[in-house]
Amino acid sequence: MGLIRRHFGLFLSVLIGAALLSSLGVWQVRRLAWKENLLAQIAARRDAPPAPLPPRVAWPGLKPEDYDYRHVALRGVFDHAKEAYIFRASADGAAGGSPGYEVVTPLAIDGGGVVFVNRGFVPAELKDPASRPAGQTAGEVEIVGLMRRPEDRNLFTPPDEPAKKLWFTRDPAALATHWGLKEAAPFSVDADATPNPGGWPKGGATVMNIPNNHLSYALTWFALAATLIAVAGAYVWRKEKTGQPPQGRQG
Repeated sequence: MGLIRRHFGLFLSVLIGAALLSSLGVWQVRRLAWKENLLAQIAARRDAPPAPLPPRVAWPGLKPEDYDYRHVALRGVFDHAKEAYIFRASADGAAGGSPGYEVVTPLAIDGGGVVFVNRGFVPAELKDPASRPAGQTAGEVEIVGLMRRPEDRNLFTPPDEPAKKLWFTRDPAALATHWGLKEAAPFSVDADATPNPGGWPKGGATVMNIPNNHLSYALTWFALAATLIAVAGAYVWRKEKTGQPPQGRQG
């Protein structure tokens, strides 16, 4: 007990610090389990055979966590006059690492309603549809792809420029408001990598490399807790061995 009394302040500080660091490690372990479950769910949805798109009457009640990455098939007619361009600094999911745009076009689907379809990536020099006329498909088409939730904005997201059809997030509600579409779905669909006439847009633009670093974060927090305890233990051992009283008890 004398040892504890002599170093009570240090022991208390180390106990609190180690408990805090360990709790952060436990939290990351829980996050790891959540992320692994999420990735397994995404993979199952992505790899499943395409299912029919949910009916329009069900759209208002859909929750993003229930449909994101669901593989679906839908039919309709594109309205290329309302094409929008989502800027991407790189095309990780489609065409290398050069900057360009994802081409998002409203599809008037069979049975009513409109779904914004991310038809794929085009490099900056092919933003103008006149430079890729073969890809502006006319008439009824069948689209197979992944349902996607709206993208969030953050402090670093530039303001959209609707007058230039230029956007920086994939937001079906904002696109629908701009184009005056009253029956638009609250989700969008990323088209699969099926080749378009002329090769552009290049489908399969969905970025699937969702980071999962929670295990390394957990190990880091646990290692910091262990290091704190080890350093404190070494300090106390040195003080006790030399017989030097801890600070604040001299004299």
